[in-house]
Amino acid sequence: MLSTAACSGFGDAEGASDTLNVLMVNNPQMVDLQKLTAEHFTKETGIKVNYTVLPEDDLRDKMSQDFSSQAGQYDVASVSNYETPIYARNGWLAPIGERAAKDPKFDQKDILAPLRKSLTAADGKVYAEPFYGESSFLMYRKDLLKAAGLSMPKQPTWQEVAKMAAKLDGKGTKGICLRGQPGWGQVIAPLSTVVNTFGGTWFSKDWKPQLDSPEFTKATQFYVDLVRKHGEAGAPQAGYAECLNDMQQGKVAMWYDATAGAGSLEGSDSKVAGKVGYAPAPVVKTPSSGWLYTWAWGVQKASRHQDAAWKFISWASSKEYEQLVGRKLGWSSVPAGKRASLYANPKYVRESGAFAQATKQAISSARPDDPGVQPRPAPGIQFVGVPEFADLGTKVSHEVSNAIAGAQSVPEALKNSQRLAQEVAGAYADR
Repeated sequence: MLSTAACSGFGDAEGASDTLNVLMVNNPQMVDLQKLTAEHFTKETGIKVNYTVLPEDDLRDKMSQDFSSQAGQYDVASVSNYETPIYARNGWLAPIGERAAKDPKFDQKDILAPLRKSLTAADGKVYAEPFYGESSFLMYRKDLLKAAGLSMPKQPTWQEVAKMAAKLDGKGTKGICLRGQPGWGQVIAPLSTVVNTFGGTWFSKDWKPQLDSPEFTKATQFYVDLVRKHGEAGAPQAGYAECLNDMQQGKVAMWYDATAGAGSLEGSDSKVAGKVGYAPAPVVKTPSSGWLYTWAWGVQKASRHQDAAWKFISWASSKEYEQLVGRKLGWSSVPAGKRASLYANPKYVRESGAFAQATKQAISSARPDDPGVQPRPAPGIQFVGVPEFADLGTKVSHEVSNAIAGAQSVPEALKNSQRLAQEVAGAYADR
């Protein structure tokens, strides 16, 4: 179901110099932005903003159509660190790094380094600015671990997590929640981080597919076994939203997923607020394994409103906007994970202290160029940074989800996946 708000509902501001069309994903932080725009951004700048708000998959379809043709229907769009380097290489985005560097109020150096790097293309130019950022970590019920006589290591391994999940399972909760829902942004995201730290990779440096390799197989078998034995009910259909709900409702003892989920776990409607601990993403062979993701703002190169677009981005990604959300909506609603200064803000730390530093540490330690134990042909932790991965990852996700459902074995799933990956590799092997 599409959630579309083509117009923000406010008329032309007096003396409006521009109207911007912004294509935006329908996440809660963006909906907050939409509500605050007229009273604050438009009132101050005279720039009217028309928002089109869509679910993630629909957003990507519409954005790809408009930006690839350079039709210019949308001036600004929600882009992630997956699309940004690809769109930049294709000439679809206008570089905005110089504008950011020349704007002292924006303070580009305050943006966390891994996010800055992930939004920088091969030409060294910055093509997007983050609205919020995230990594992944392990969320766990401190009270349930204590009752079971367990303690969470400062840097848990996946083997330790599996043993804890087994001991926590069956005491009114399931041991752990892990995504099983098909989608390259669903089950493939956490699974790829497990593959990386088990020593696997999607492709070797010279584009040889590795999905049926011993390391990839061992990691996938571990993941599937863990969620089948000790995971949530309905795991093959469970994604981020379902796991978040299960953790909030006290149905699971642990959850490995996005750092962005922590604010909801500590919210007023959560049954587990104050009972959750936060540990780094579990590892096996690597020093860290958390993913890196950001929803950011990119400007279509064909846009005729480049100055207005930068004014919008410099407001929406600013320290001032974070302060505005903190005052108006509460500090737990701030689009966090992008600026170092937020984690030195006593008001934010006071309300988000349970997970604030763990989130910053997870983002700061993410290694998108070196997430495993061997060289990669393209950047990315929970994805491979090439256009074909969205389709490949989605197809492979169905194979893995079927294995979680018990419809096929892991070796069967990965044999099919290897064949799919070979089709992608053929386009790159000779380059």
